[in-house]
Amino acid sequence: MNNLNRKADISTRKISRTFKYDKTPVLTLNIEYPSIVLPHGSSIQSRINMHYNNYARNFYRYAQMTMLPNAIEQYKEAKKNGYPFNPHEAMMVYTVTLNDNCKLSTFFDKYEYTGGAHGITIRSSNSWNLQTGHHIKMADLFEGNRQYRKTVIREIQEMADKEYAENPGIYFENYKQLIEENFSTQNYNLTPHNLDVYYQQYEIAPYATGIVVFSIPYESLGIKKPSCFERY
Repeated sequence: MNNLNRKADISTRKISRTFKYDKTPVLTLNIEYPSIVLPHGSSIQSRINMHYNNYARNFYRYAQMTMLPNAIEQYKEAKKNGYPFNPHEAMMVYTVTLNDNCKLSTFFDKYEYTGGAHGITIRSSNSWNLQTGHHIKMADLFEGNRQYRKTVIREIQEMADKEYAENPGIYFENYKQLIEENFSTQNYNLTPHNLDVYYQQYEIAPYATGIVVFSIPYESLGIKKPSCFERY
């Protein structure tokens, strides 16, 4: 197994555009996404960069094909009825949570504002094996333990219990049920010491709480820290 792609050099690519209608800005679009360079493994580098490039292009296309027509319609309605128009916004930014030990883990926050009281943010994430270019699934971390979902959910519920006792307004009252119902094995990130599992806005908590992240130490889950010697 190639043991040389320990970490990636990462640079940020940006796309910015203001869409206008009737000489009026109706939608602003800002996208930031990573571009990586690996010491060895050009095919792996290309595979990961293609994924990020496609992700950025898809968000651009969504903003142009879906959000822009809606913004134009709202602008027309506002002008027709004589009330103010709030320009719409689309923004996507990324964060790197791990780039070492042959593992790369990132998440994207996609923010949309469509003229209402506030916008909405949706998070998505990917973790990569820099030796193979393959996605790392949450199940891979647990080496065949089929009960890993129950283990992770139990840890999250215990952490939420402590937080709720200190601040009852932080989660919905039925948060324990919602934690289990809305748990997704895709909504996680690797960090140097923890497995970060997140929930989208409104899934287990009010809007003001935002995206909820539970940082669970690897040892609490009985799994190893990311390493070049692990096959996942």
